[in-house]
Amino acid sequence: MTANTDAAPSTFPASFADLGLLPELLRAISEQGYTEPTPIQRQAIPPVLSGRDIMGSAQTGTGKTASFALPILQRLAPGASASPSPARHPVRALVLTPTRELAVQVEASFQAYGRHVPLRTTVVYGGVDMDPQIKALHAGVEIVVATPGRLLDHVRNKTVNLGRVEVLVLDEADRMLDMGFLPDIKRILAQIPKQRQNLLFSATFSDDIRGLADELLNRPVLIAVAPRNTAAETVTHQAYLMSGEDKRRALAHLVQTRDLRQVLVFTRTRLGANRLARALERDGIDATAIHSNRTQAEREKALADFKSGSVRVLVATDVASRGIDIEELPIVVNYELPHSPEDYVHRIGRTGRAGSSGEAISLVEPDEHKLLADIERLLKRSIPRETLALAESRERREGTRREGARRPETNRISEPRRAERGASTPRAPKPSVIAADGFDFTKPYEPASAGTSSEQSSKQPPHRTRGTPQTAVLLGGHGTK
Repeated sequence: MTANTDAAPSTFPASFADLGLLPELLRAISEQGYTEPTPIQRQAIPPVLSGRDIMGSAQTGTGKTASFALPILQRLAPGASASPSPARHPVRALVLTPTRELAVQVEASFQAYGRHVPLRTTVVYGGVDMDPQIKALHAGVEIVVATPGRLLDHVRNKTVNLGRVEVLVLDEADRMLDMGFLPDIKRILAQIPKQRQNLLFSATFSDDIRGLADELLNRPVLIAVAPRNTAAETVTHQAYLMSGEDKRRALAHLVQTRDLRQVLVFTRTRLGANRLARALERDGIDATAIHSNRTQAEREKALADFKSGSVRVLVATDVASRGIDIEELPIVVNYELPHSPEDYVHRIGRTGRAGSSGEAISLVEPDEHKLLADIERLLKRSIPRETLALAESRERREGTRREGARRPETNRISEPRRAERGASTPRAPKPSVIAADGFDFTKPYEPASAGTSSEQSSKQPPHRTRGTPQTAVLLGGHGTK
């Protein structure tokens, strides 16, 4: 229970070798270019290696994934088998993540660190065909990284057996609760052994997270490498105050005048992300959107294009951004501020990773001033406010207004001329439309009485001249000769 949490030791190993990791793991770490462990790795790896439960809080980009991937690989290594038999490769570690992107990223880390250890890994998520996943699971894997919904699909289809899981990891647990995955998590817990090691990691610690930890963890080691819900000190913050209609032009102005080549932009909605990406394209800025309504192939392509530099701006929603891992991403822009200040921490955590510098810019309209104040209270710091000069856009607007002001002078007729024209050209009277028989077509139709009919019929000429068109009288075009 979290009421009985144990604090991490006050002194920590200084190098990966001092952590007691296997030579195979040290070799893989070196191949990845890492030389020293990050603070959360120093604090988390020893207790995980000893089998303790963990409740870890760390900012995004601090090396959190390696802090559980490395010790899990080491703990599972003694039971690793080179046999091709699926029975020799049961699922022994399960990692749950809130999004597909984060699941792919975590599984890639397991692959990289475990390349010299005979352990199999696979990733399971929705939005794609299940058949390749079923094939991988049937072949036997020791480590499964999954999103909750798709994992339950495999459980219902009996294509995965979780009866021998030894380690459970909940990564980005706060986001999973925000997305409503708690019922799915509880269903998954019912499928795995009660005797297991539990590792819970979250960028933020809400009261709901602490409640889940109370149910899940057994005397966990509490690890917090930064104060609760804080942003990296290497990230600078800036807010530009403007009207909502100026936001798109302001974003295009920032990208173009500063020649920004890699900008991650956040909107609140999927529709807003699509519209903004299309608008930037019309402004001549290569942009694309990533959100949950796009297929997995589309999301992977958008992220790959952004990482390669072929797309300058990636417009994302909060959910889809989880798992976006780009080294030295220089700038994050909040096109719309999030309703939850904790989401601001998650957003800007994409920049300023692993000690590198970063910049967080927010475009704030009047209705968002309260949201900005909430963010400042959470961060316990004020964010500088400025206005962004958009001189060219103002000039274009003023030119349009001047043009609009001149337009009525060229199209309107002045009142004296109108009066003069009316006096010189009086309206002509309507032409007469009285037929030869005396019928007036300008009067409304009135049914005649029987007497009137006979009286009118008596006035009709007894005989019509041969050859006279019978329709002439009705049309009023001819009389009798």
